[in-house]
Amino acid sequence: MEKTLDKTVSIKAFLLTLSLIFISSIPLSLLKTSHSRFSLPLPFPFPSSSEKKCDVFTGKWVPYPQGPYYSNETCRLIVDQQNCIKFGRPDTEFMKWRWKPHDCELPLFDAAQFLEIVRGKSMAFVGDSVGRNQMESLVCLLAHEAYPLDISRNSSADVNYFKRWFYADYNFTLAAFWSPFLVKSGGAHINGHSINGLISLYLDEPDEAWTNEIEKFDYVIVSVGQWFFRPLLFYEAGRLLGCHICNQNNITSVSKYYAYKMAFRTAFRTLLSLKNYTGMTFLRTFLASHFENGDWDKGGNCPRTKPFTSSEMKLQEFNKEFYWVQVEELREAEEKGKKIGLTFELMNTTEIMWMRPDGHPNGYGHSMIKNASVYDCVHWCLPGPIDTLNEFLLYLMKKDVLLQLKAKLMRNA
Repeated sequence: MEKTLDKTVSIKAFLLTLSLIFISSIPLSLLKTSHSRFSLPLPFPFPSSSEKKCDVFTGKWVPYPQGPYYSNETCRLIVDQQNCIKFGRPDTEFMKWRWKPHDCELPLFDAAQFLEIVRGKSMAFVGDSVGRNQMESLVCLLAHEAYPLDISRNSSADVNYFKRWFYADYNFTLAAFWSPFLVKSGGAHINGHSINGLISLYLDEPDEAWTNEIEKFDYVIVSVGQWFFRPLLFYEAGRLLGCHICNQNNITSVSKYYAYKMAFRTAFRTLLSLKNYTGMTFLRTFLASHFENGDWDKGGNCPRTKPFTSSEMKLQEFNKEFYWVQVEELREAEEKGKKIGLTFELMNTTEIMWMRPDGHPNGYGHSMIKNASVYDCVHWCLPGPIDTLNEFLLYLMKKDVLLQLKAKLMRNA
């Protein structure tokens, strides 16, 4: 009995030491409920504890003269759509800000550490082109340590929308699955970026473009948004439910927020139901666009060169609604996932990225589908603020690794 007690004390001492080693970069906290400037409280409370906790998603952008991790010269994989410096953006201040949580530090991105965590594993970004934008940021952040082999053609004929990279030295696969609605769609040709053509969404049927392969992946980052503003027809159980801005009097009008909610519900329930899926799922919350002086197709642009000031930061109600819809669905998935050993994590970036209207290509990027500049206030320059999303991603991954290690040690005590 004395030996067992000694063993338990030793393990507790080891865990304490381990925690102290990680504490500067991985506070062992869950997300807390706290009202921010935009009244976007995070949905997950702290566990009851006297230990001080830190919410890395509550803070502010501060000047960071050191500048970005990479440039368009050191990362040769930046696509023209986000290569703002290549196409003449004259200012560089948008690259010299860093996110600072109020009560702690968000660790700098460590490419070597990231690659060690994912050694022998795989990661998928599922969603629209902003999600692919984050994946492209990650590739450039990792380029400091390793360049991948482009194996996209091994899995898809559409290599612009379905990307796949392989890091041979780490046996790590990184993929992007193009699925701008998460659910099955039809009608207008989605890859052609139809502006006004009606797109049919089958809200209770997941998109096979990602579900057919997702069981293989250890980390899955889910994110969609901007496509739900388009003209849409909604189906459930194979029957027409209604539409969004379809301009047809004989069809019931249905809110885009309902469709957004059902898309996430279907996606999360699909992940929960897949027999062989054991991955960690992240929801990267909705990122609003920053068009000013008109909509995207009516002369709108985003000419700012600095983050919003406190008086400029009001987030529109419709963007708040998109945020809440997906957070509520994640909350339900997280509770269900606990019962079967699946982890769902929130990457709460809506308000953080809303503060950065200066981070878009505006007119300093080229369209993917034609060799022409476009006023793009949806995607993000590389390098730029979107690199911060991958700092959050690594932070959450490290937190999960530590929690798993602690749980394993306690089981073996």
